[in-house]
Amino acid sequence: MKGVTKTYNQKNAEIEREWWTIDAGSMNLGKLAVVIADKLMGKSKPTYTPHVDNGDYVIVTNAKNIQVTGNKMTDKMYYRHSGFPGGLTELKLEEVIEKDPRVAIEHAVKGMLPKNKLAAERMKRLRVFDGTEHAHAAQNPKEIK
Repeated sequence: MKGVTKTYNQKNAEIEREWWTIDAGSMNLGKLAVVIADKLMGKSKPTYTPHVDNGDYVIVTNAKNIQVTGNKMTDKMYYRHSGFPGGLTELKLEEVIEKDPRVAIEHAVKGMLPKNKLAAERMKRLRVFDGTEHAHAAQNPKEIK
């Protein structure tokens, strides 16, 4: 059968990971999370295979300068529960950013990833920093525009 294309399935031994850096102050939180999730999953690679974790490492800088549209800074709420009666805690986005801005980015990116067994490993490859400096200069990360 000449001329029949075969489906490519990437093997774990063939995975080549790259390092990327992105400035969180350059785009809105949702659009930033989409770009980061795309790189973590490896969907922008021609070798993308859904059941193989072939994504890249992503470094996010300037997490404290997150931008959102509308009234999300005051209206967007983050909830967590301690497990005890009356243990519901509510925080606004501006309070989360003031306390730890990494939480807002990690929460948004985790929501963009598929809910499967690969999600935890993908989240481990996300590195978020508050300022412009990061500890991964030795990996020579490429910048995402």
